[in-house]
Amino acid sequence: MLKDLKAFLLRGNVVDLAVGVIIATAFGAIVTSFVNDIITPLLLNPALKAANVDRIAELSWNGVAYGSFLSAIINFIVIGTVLFFMVKGIEKAQSLTKKEEVAEEAPAGPTELEVLQEIKALLEKK
Repeated sequence: MLKDLKAFLLRGNVVDLAVGVIIATAFGAIVTSFVNDIITPLLLNPALKAANVDRIAELSWNGVAYGSFLSAIINFIVIGTVLFFMVKGIEKAQSLTKKEEVAEEAPAGPTELEVLQEIKALLEKK
């Protein structure tokens, strides 16, 4: 049962789907933060409604939460880095599993010593 679970979890499409969902969630947090913390306060700020260039220089940026947006970007980078190393580890485990399976399936042929002994016997006959 554990072997089946390991085979299921290490299957490529399951890992790819999990990575996709996690990356999409992290990227969604960036987009949500960008809209909620930067775009919305800019649109709701009454000083932006004035078309005067002098008024734009006087804008108050207090409503814009840059910290939340930067935090979401940092979270995305950290999550992406951790997932990168996890996927590399999973790929390494899959390659080791495949090598073990290939080694088990390889037919047992004659050893090098047996082949050399056969060649020696053939040469002695001539």
